[in-house]
Amino acid sequence: MNYHDFRFAGAALRALGSGALWWPDEDLLCVSDLHFGKSERVARRSGQPLPPYETRDTLQRLSADLEATDARCVICLGDSFDDLTAAASLPEEERLWITTLQAGREWVWIEGNHDPGPQDFGGSHVSELTSGPLTFRHIAVPDGTGEVSGHYHPKAHVQARGRRVTRPAFLCDTRRLILPAYGTYTGGLRSYSDTLCRLMQPDALAILTGSVPTCVPMPRQEMTR
Repeated sequence: MNYHDFRFAGAALRALGSGALWWPDEDLLCVSDLHFGKSERVARRSGQPLPPYETRDTLQRLSADLEATDARCVICLGDSFDDLTAAASLPEEERLWITTLQAGREWVWIEGNHDPGPQDFGGSHVSELTSGPLTFRHIAVPDGTGEVSGHYHPKAHVQARGRRVTRPAFLCDTRRLILPAYGTYTGGLRSYSDTLCRLMQPDALAILTGSVPTCVPMPRQEMTR
């Protein structure tokens, strides 16, 4: 399991290379923006089919993280389903897979803008959750402190071996932590976007996901070649 250790709001956390957040002291795994059922939603709304494998791929990676951490509690940080119809349309095999992962664990679905309100899945459904010094919600609020959120699907870049590498990334400062999207069919907002630059403090860090998670000062300008 590849990870980067860091501290946030007094909590010792690990940013996993997969894009999941692991809180060892609380046996808690947090993932954001799974967007289960996105291929079904895109095909339904646009008529353009996508290969319908993204939910299975996301579940395979989540299964691996749960096996590696043996997490007692899982928090899904909103936009777990691409919309309400996509949630209802998941194949039975994938619904059973989710049920199997939930077995023996506390499982919390945070409401997102794509999936407001409870869905027909196990676990609890809440708008936000506070655990110790951390508050988990889908979208960052202006006065948030100790806040763990998602929604923006942040990405960041580094220069490696003479070329630019861009990956999904955690963004972290003293007030808030924004998780990357965990789902397979998810785009991303670059860290130098006006939105993320306004949200994050000047000394914010970016932790890029991948086989070797890399922590750098949050890029605030587009890299030129």
